Amino acid sequence: MAMEASEIEKLIREGIPGCEVRIEDLRGDGDHYAAYVTSASFEGKTRIEQHKMVLNSLQGKITKELHALAIQTSVPPE
Repeated sequence: MAMEASEIEKLIREGIPGCEVRIEDLRGDGDHYAAYVTSASFEGKTRIEQHKMVLNSLQGKITKELHALAIQTSVPPE
């Protein structure tokens, strides 16, 4: 079952309040996405910890409704 980009964005925004999110459908099939997430809450965390925050915000849907998600995280510039 494919997942809409807007649903992915909504879940990430709810899971990481105040973040900036951009979702890109990599193949146009609604099943392979890239998420670009910028959040001050990533400050001081490893890349793995940042990615876990994004994955946790998806509430387990990565394996059930979403086949592939490439994640790129960053801290906003000062």
